[in-house]
Amino acid sequence: MDLLYDTLFNGLAIGSVLVLAALGLAVVFGLMGVINMAHGELMMLGAYTTFVVQNLFKNGPLEGLFPLYILVAIPLAFLVSGLAGLLLEKTVIRRLYGRPLETLLATWGVSLILQQFVRSVSSAFVIGLLVAVALGLVAPRLLPRAWSQRRWAPVLGVVSWVMAGLVGIALASGLGGVRVLDQPWFSARNIDVTAPVWLRGSVDLGAVNMPTARLFIIALTALALVAVHWFLQKSVWGIRIRAVTQNRSMSDCLGIPTETVDALTFLVGSGLAGVAGVAVTLLGSVGPNLGGNYIVDCFMVVVLGGVGKLLGTVVAALGIGVLSYVIGSGSLLLVWPAMPAGLNELITFFATTSMAKVLVFALVVVFLQFRPAGLFPQKGRMVEA
Repeated sequence: MDLLYDTLFNGLAIGSVLVLAALGLAVVFGLMGVINMAHGELMMLGAYTTFVVQNLFKNGPLEGLFPLYILVAIPLAFLVSGLAGLLLEKTVIRRLYGRPLETLLATWGVSLILQQFVRSVSSAFVIGLLVAVALGLVAPRLLPRAWSQRRWAPVLGVVSWVMAGLVGIALASGLGGVRVLDQPWFSARNIDVTAPVWLRGSVDLGAVNMPTARLFIIALTALALVAVHWFLQKSVWGIRIRAVTQNRSMSDCLGIPTETVDALTFLVGSGLAGVAGVAVTLLGSVGPNLGGNYIVDCFMVVVLGGVGKLLGTVVAALGIGVLSYVIGSGSLLLVWPAMPAGLNELITFFATTSMAKVLVFALVVVFLQFRPAGLFPQKGRMVEA
């Protein structure tokens, strides 16, 4: 029985990470209908932000505050991933609303760019990128307002971004000759984040050993859920987000700034992905391919739970996380040694992490044949229409 409790706790910790990872996607995909394939890479940015904060606190004047670096990394990861998501919304997503397939392809391309970004990023590259983005955002505001009403205004916008990109590339190339600025920050290899001392211990409850880091992840997930629920249900902007989700045209007529709501929604969803990246660093090493390990599971959670339903996201994520761990770790064979021979062979065949995902995915597909709208389907006029 103690082994069963230990297995369920570890599965709950894995499921909590999946809740955090899928929570941001539930906001973006569930409320906005945007298929963001770069969501996993936004998690990766949160993980690398944690790595950078750790290094800043490990050496230098902040060394004495190293045990608290994880508490600083959480809001910074939210900010970095949120701003990256906001930039993605303003430059790519905004022009593709209502076209999910184009959004899927565009964000998939962005995910590849972000993966290569962390492999080769340097100070010269960052300076060039910041200059290009600043020019791209500021240049249209400096042009005469009458030009924005002409037919060729969209072409002018594209040209301004192309010119800004060329300036950024030229600047990065020029600075690349300086050796100090050309050194890569990271590499293609995985990085390790050292947890603070207070997260390296464990708590024993009977014979069940609960690592402190996993308890912290569960607490962080609970806090994020409470914050998101309050934001969507009680805050002014949360009410505006739900209004735009239900009826964009009517919300626009009532004076709600729909473009601002879209940007804020994407910022919050992307920021939550960054927080999930912080949690992932407490489970093991992370690398440029981190996002690919979570993106399919995140979409599976959102669809299984019911699009736009936070409760469904929590139930689906915990269920998938616990089931994947119990089967993939082979713990079920130890918990139930007297299982029938045929079932034993089946569980043994799927008793690896990758094969457990295959089995869980197949079970989800079968479940959706009977409940296509998920565990908690949406209700209301817009759904019925």
